[in-house]
Amino acid sequence: MSWLNRTRMAAAASLLSAGALAGCALTALGGDERAGARTPAGVSAECARVPAPDGGQGRELRGMWIATVGNIDWPKDPGASAAEQKKQYTRLLDRAAAMNMNAVFVQIRPNSDAFYDSPHEPWSQWITGEPGKDPGYDVLGFLLKEAQARNLEFHAWFNPYRVSRQTDLNKLAPGSPARQNPEWVREYGDGLWYDPGIPEVRDLVTASVLDVVNKYDIDAVHFDDYFYPYPEDGAFPDDATYRAHGGGKDRGDWRRDNVNTLVRTVSEKIHDAKPHVRFGISPFGVWRNATTDPDGSDTRALQSYDDVYADTRTWIKEGWIDYVTPQLYWPIGDPAADYAELVGWWSEQVEGTGVRLYIGQGAYRVGQGGAWDDPAELTRHLTLNDEHPEVDGDVYFSASDLMDNTDGFATRLREKHYARPAIPPVTANGEREDGGDGGVPAPAHGVTARPHADGVEVRWKPSPDAASHAVYRVDGEGDECAPVDPDRLIADVRGGGIIDPTAEPGRTYTYYVTAVDRYHRESPPARGATAAAPEG
Repeated sequence: MSWLNRTRMAAAASLLSAGALAGCALTALGGDERAGARTPAGVSAECARVPAPDGGQGRELRGMWIATVGNIDWPKDPGASAAEQKKQYTRLLDRAAAMNMNAVFVQIRPNSDAFYDSPHEPWSQWITGEPGKDPGYDVLGFLLKEAQARNLEFHAWFNPYRVSRQTDLNKLAPGSPARQNPEWVREYGDGLWYDPGIPEVRDLVTASVLDVVNKYDIDAVHFDDYFYPYPEDGAFPDDATYRAHGGGKDRGDWRRDNVNTLVRTVSEKIHDAKPHVRFGISPFGVWRNATTDPDGSDTRALQSYDDVYADTRTWIKEGWIDYVTPQLYWPIGDPAADYAELVGWWSEQVEGTGVRLYIGQGAYRVGQGGAWDDPAELTRHLTLNDEHPEVDGDVYFSASDLMDNTDGFATRLREKHYARPAIPPVTANGEREDGGDGGVPAPAHGVTARPHADGVEVRWKPSPDAASHAVYRVDGEGDECAPVDPDRLIADVRGGGIIDPTAEPGRTYTYYVTAVDRYHRESPPARGATAAAPEG
């Protein structure tokens, strides 16, 4: 077996501070390399009249942010060896897999710098501790390969405008475009920022994104909530830019138009380059308060429309983004920004648009007082989400907090909401690309099942259209051709087989396999295969 990894049910190998996550290790296998393995004579590659699974039923994105700026999550020590950094990263991914998550959002451009060899920007200081220093390995290639090995979606996270968390241009790498073009840069608060009103700045951001899209097999491009910087003492110093480019517009509208232009352009160029790559943004959780705008939420908080010039509703309505992940880092019942109110408001914004809604959850807040001292607060969030069919998943800030598992909150999430794996929802761009026929991939075929020392080994011939294959299990001898039940999903893996260690000794099971493509569209099931787990 040339390729294997521990996925989806790997909780037994990954301990949280409050104890082990329940589950057993499921091994995903590579292509079927057993001598003579083939589709049995007379067995069709698929079952006639068995429909493809509903692409919405039981679907859910489950992700975590891995922040690199300030070494928040990774690498914890920029002076560590490449080998140690790699171990730190794979531990984070193993935690994601142990929690039955299916996506990671990894920050690869935190400060107009790069976690990859970029023709536009220098290597990030957060890798080696020194701006511009080559770490000696293909960082992004490694990050992506390890995520794919666990069948975790990789969302490449870019911060579009932040240059530095200090104010001295001379401390940047000599090759930094900010240092080479100081006229693009504004000092504000405790940092340096690119001025979003300068067309060359937008061109740089777009080129940086497209460089990654074209070179690496990522699943999505992800922007965070920093557009114009959050307000501090004084106004953002863009008077000269406004005079040069404002064209007589109201300054607020002009700033929003600058951000809108970047969002629209990046979206178009990503989808032109690779239609399956998605574009998502994670804005601050309040667009506008209802006291300011009747279309706003019943909240009393900072307004991203007015304060950082992020017109999220327009991005959704125009279809410039494939998903939105508002940062709802408040508890249920918060007097200024009630989580329950905001989930309902954001659900209304995406309804009927095709834009997916994933909620940004503040895992870092657990244990910080008030409602957050109850480790069940996030569990209640997910229960409330179930009342809103527009909510298609959750993303947690951040990876370190899931590792720490304060008061057992992560264990609780897995037990109550993530006991089984999940396939992400069909993407908005997948629905656009289906040609009206659902666009389902060709099915896998030649499914076999046989007893194995560790449970039951299931093999199949992979579909040529598949990014992964979903495996479903029913008790007893099921019909060879039958629709699959999302509640029976036990794995979504790459390769051509699994070993299922959760099969109880002496019991018989029937396994069904579907193909899942890059858009998360799913094929009809191949003909099922039945086997009994060995006694003892």
